[in-house]
Amino acid sequence: MAAGGLAGLLPAQTQLEYALLDADTPQEKENLVYQYLKKMDSRERDLTVPELGGDLQWLNTEGPISLHKDLCGKVVVLDFFTYCCINCLHLLPDLHALEDQYSDKDGLIIVGVHSAKFPNEKVLDNIKSAILRYNIVHPVVNDADATLWHELEVSCWPTLVILGPRGNMLFSLVGEGHREKLFLFTSITLKFYKERGQIKDNSIGIKLYRDSLPPSPLLFPGKVTVDGSGERLVIADTGHHRILVTQKNGRILHTIGGPNSGRRDGRFSEAAFNSPQGIAIKNNVIYVADTENHLIRKIDLDLEVVTSVAGIGIQGVDKEGGAKGEEQPISSPWDVVFGNSISGTQEDSVLWIAMAGTHQVWALMLEGGKLPKGSELKKGVCLRFAGSGNEENRNNAYPHKAGFAQPSGLSLASEEPWNCLFVADSESSTVRTISLKDGAVKHLVGGERDPLNLFAFGDVDGAGINAKLQHPLGVTWDKKRKLLYVADSYNHKIKVVDPKMKNCATLAGTGEASNVIGSSFTQSTFNEPGGLCVEENGHLMYVADTNNHQIKVLDLETKILSMALPILNPGACDVPDNLPVQKDKINFPKLPKSAPNVQLPALTVAPGQTIQFLLTLTLPPDSKLNEEAPNSWFITAEGNTWLLQGQCLSGEIKDVSCQTIIPFQLPRSCLSAEALLAVKACLYYCSKGSSACMMKGISFSQPLQIASTNQDRLTQVELIHTFLTN
Repeated sequence: MAAGGLAGLLPAQTQLEYALLDADTPQEKENLVYQYLKKMDSRERDLTVPELGGDLQWLNTEGPISLHKDLCGKVVVLDFFTYCCINCLHLLPDLHALEDQYSDKDGLIIVGVHSAKFPNEKVLDNIKSAILRYNIVHPVVNDADATLWHELEVSCWPTLVILGPRGNMLFSLVGEGHREKLFLFTSITLKFYKERGQIKDNSIGIKLYRDSLPPSPLLFPGKVTVDGSGERLVIADTGHHRILVTQKNGRILHTIGGPNSGRRDGRFSEAAFNSPQGIAIKNNVIYVADTENHLIRKIDLDLEVVTSVAGIGIQGVDKEGGAKGEEQPISSPWDVVFGNSISGTQEDSVLWIAMAGTHQVWALMLEGGKLPKGSELKKGVCLRFAGSGNEENRNNAYPHKAGFAQPSGLSLASEEPWNCLFVADSESSTVRTISLKDGAVKHLVGGERDPLNLFAFGDVDGAGINAKLQHPLGVTWDKKRKLLYVADSYNHKIKVVDPKMKNCATLAGTGEASNVIGSSFTQSTFNEPGGLCVEENGHLMYVADTNNHQIKVLDLETKILSMALPILNPGACDVPDNLPVQKDKINFPKLPKSAPNVQLPALTVAPGQTIQFLLTLTLPPDSKLNEEAPNSWFITAEGNTWLLQGQCLSGEIKDVSCQTIIPFQLPRSCLSAEALLAVKACLYYCSKGSSACMMKGISFSQPLQIASTNQDRLTQVELIHTFLTN
């Protein structure tokens, strides 16, 4: 057993740390570490780590790993982390770099020990998602009950423990920012034990979870926003390291960056991001919180160019700021929102930034002006607005004395009596407000009164401090209803807050992490939703359902949650907006003569309105879809081809066990008051007991009556058919 846990390392390592401070050259430092290892290795009794329990769940491996059998002869770096923690995320680039330099053949293995802070983080599927999201490629063990954490007396996240080839503890590094020591300690440890013939070069059975996943149009989308017209969405497709601009029916207008991470300005085709999160759009300009590049980026849709406007591309530690944006280091920006200075004459003259990495809210001055309790600032300056930089849940009339804990979502309510920023403060599990009159930081819902208690989380509807949230990542203001919506991420819910009464209640979600589309908001489910937005007219809400890799659409008037927004690749199924449809260029499959034609009741619609056809097809018993065949849906409009301009006219059907969404938006200019639309499907399926494969079809005829009412409403039409056995 570990004698005294990490405390047993403290006396000797403290001496080493002081000696390293006085060392002038790399050679001196290496010699000091070498002598330290000689001393530790000759101890009468090793400080050993207990075996990782055989009943623990492992990820990224072919099976459980034994510390004292499988990892015997390896230098092991144990990374005690929890996936919500920004400091843990800051450590990952150091671990990636270490893995690039040394492999298991060289004798090094990194093992992530996931010791959860929040109950939601104990769930294996949620840890799987985090491993994918943060590109963790080493073994990870789910220490859900913090067994190893307590055995070693670990006290905070992140903590690194470096072990020798006998499982003997040698070093510990607490917190982030120890890259130089990590590489120094690891390299000398490998050298020391190789000289003694104790390092083995055998491979460890790594099996990356990411290699088993099917491709997806979106991958862990973190945030979504809608432009002022309600016609365009901007999606941070975080896992694909790109920004998508789409029509409200999901048709892609612009793809910027991706699919691989990088850090490049330039044309859309060459620009690169690294796990972008928050986005804000005004006219044809988008600002992006490029989180893992520690940058704020500007996308010009007219020029089709990306530039960096704040940050230097590496993590900053400055908690004051004040330099010009492109010279000012920043740390893990997580969200952005437009606002106004108190002295400026122009709208949207400030970009507010949720600076999760330093636990603050910053401002980038898009025009010259003055911030509350501040002096006049020049255009382009980037600086801290609120938050001391201490990780706390501290409210204060002076913004610089307040404390935040990983602020991750922002929304602005500029109208009176609010005139404030709403902040989703994830690690304190609260929503806070910052007055844009005087900068005062106040509590709204969640958490508790002790500013140092960051464990006051839960899932409780109520008022003020009696309400409980669990790691909320997003907020959005509904101007129409004067309500605030919260992505209560680890409770897998959308909450609604009345800021006047401080009431907080569940709007959507059951609390279960899954992907169910129910008949009402409260029967539907989410999986760690990270961001959300509401149209200017208050009709539709869009939710970035992060771990379901979807954007979900909620109708706030009918209280119906639609299926996920389909992401439609313009290259695959686009028809130019202003050209007549050329019928001879569209090669749709021909349905068999036996295909039924289902007549649907007439639907009253308006120009510009969006229809979602929800297609549910059921195969005969003991049949399965032939996934290699071209199963598809397509839309026709005999005699009314003007309806089809700019539409996605066909798409694949990959899985009949869930609904297929077929979006359709009527043209703004309609050429007649009546029209007939046909939605058709062609499937190939096989009987499980034979090799016979059948082609079947179905056609739904939808008469449209075009009126001038119900503009901008989303209408859903269910298309249901069961194929019968021959």
